[in-house]
Amino acid sequence: MMRIALFMGTNIAVLVLVGIVMSIFGEPILASNGVDLNLTDLLIYSAAFGFIGSFISLFLSKWMAKRSAGVQLIEQPTDPEQRWLYETVQDLSEKAGIKMPEVGIFPSSQPNAFATGWNKNDALVAVSVGLLRSMNRNEVRAVMAHEIAHVANGDMVTLSLIQGVVNTFVIFFSRIIGHVVDRVLLKNDRGHGIGYFVSSMLAQVVLGFLASAIVSWFSRYREFRADEGGATFADRDSMISALQSLKRGSNQANDLPATMQAFGISEGVRSGLAAMFASHPPLDDRIEALRNR
Repeated sequence: MMRIALFMGTNIAVLVLVGIVMSIFGEPILASNGVDLNLTDLLIYSAAFGFIGSFISLFLSKWMAKRSAGVQLIEQPTDPEQRWLYETVQDLSEKAGIKMPEVGIFPSSQPNAFATGWNKNDALVAVSVGLLRSMNRNEVRAVMAHEIAHVANGDMVTLSLIQGVVNTFVIFFSRIIGHVVDRVLLKNDRGHGIGYFVSSMLAQVVLGFLASAIVSWFSRYREFRADEGGATFADRDSMISALQSLKRGSNQANDLPATMQAFGISEGVRSGLAAMFASHPPLDDRIEALRNR
């Protein structure tokens, strides 16, 4: 099962673009002695470019989430349901010690919710129409508490830092691999040739794929932490009940945009290669963790 986050999609696109630009224009600067790589310069370049994509994704995340999911913000509640949702988020935010995030509803029939934003005091919490229709108020409150916990824990910022570090090493080692292929295997001693550019780009794709397992592990870990936060800000029984309700609705087709699916709630994968790259742990594991809390 493929779960592609808005954050990840934007980050990968920027990273690929920066990688191409660096290969064409940046590599000559790294060759301080004719054709030899300067590893110090390479590491500096890798860190700079690695974090660019990560932080661009972070700062654009809320804006892109609103557009891609069709979120309608609740600025002035127009009915009792909107008023209750707005006041619930306000109350939970006070408990979590964060500034009131923007609150929105998006037109998805599947029970779902997400939180995003570049810092905990400038966030967005959104819930689907399907979730509001399928859960009771205690369960909805628990889901909102889970999303508020994501914000309070600073998960987006931490994920950005992890992604930036991962990007740095992907760029760094892919350029070293390209250098070795060009010089050792192809015996090119007259500057970087086509072998360097092709092999470094291929290495970046492969290493980026493997490195995404690290980011996915953190994504799964933060779900358990957010569940604990949801149990604290709401209550444990309601959080468990909400997860059970989500499990019953997990067989519905996910109608979120592909770039938003990892932000939303999913069943997760228990075993196999797909489990290494899943953004969410299985709901049964999350329920069991709360019961043993």
